Amino acid sequence: MTAVLLPILIGVVYVLLGSLIPEPHRRRFNAVMIAGAGAAYLSGGALGPWELVFCAVMTYVAFRGLDSWTFIGIGWLLHTGWDVVHHMKGQPILPFAHDSSFGCAFCDPVIAIWCFTGGRSVLTPLRSLVTR
Repeated sequence: MTAVLLPILIGVVYVLLGSLIPEPHRRRFNAVMIAGAGAAYLSGGALGPWELVFCAVMTYVAFRGLDSWTFIGIGWLLHTGWDVVHHMKGQPILPFAHDSSFGCAFCDPVIAIWCFTGGRSVLTPLRSLVTR
């Protein structure tokens, strides 16, 4: 149960912390993050040249994400798929944490949902609820 809930919580914390960054910097920051996520598996090389292909695709998606929350969301979903493939292959994102790719596959869609809704600050609605 914790193997699923903790990664989802990490995704929520990422969204909360990301909401502290003002626009348009928030979108650009997330585009850079998705570019980094695209290169996360490179050092393991579990899928050979496909790791380079995936990195190139994610670089393109990140570049388009500089101007589009939709592309950033697509990038997080692509990374989710890559997480699943690496988990099934037994080559986790963190070599010392066997289920790290499994957890990442639950965290990434939480962030993707936020991106598909425009990456708006979730803190503004929370503040208005608290002040009522």
